Amino acid sequence: QVQLVESGGGLVQAGGSLRLSCAASGRTFSTYILAWFRQAPGKEREIVARINWSSGFTYYADSVKGRFTISRDNARNTVWLQMNSLKPEDTAVYYCAARTMIVNTYAYWGQGTQVTVSS
Repeated sequence: QVQLVESGGGLVQAGGSLRLSCAASGRTFSTYILAWFRQAPGKEREIVARINWSSGFTYYADSVKGRFTISRDNARNTVWLQMNSLKPEDTAVYYCAARTMIVNTYAYWGQGTQVTVSS
């Protein structure tokens, strides 16, 4: 059973930084894509960034490009989201998610971690 456990959220002032981590277990993730989503109050969940576990190929939403960096540590089975130059509009619950490279649906989700950016 795949388990994803996020940590690292919190309260930060605008312009600050946070690093989220997602500890993944239960599978060998070499054929998986790991992603970070977020959901702000009253808004739909949106993808923030994703990474192909084996190739390291990444994708970013336009709203975070140049400010956020997704990376993975194969030895620790961990995915990181480094968030710099945070804005109040980045406030949301951030979720780690995983899917196989074959099925275009994220089947596995973490419990979420709150990120709040004050102005």
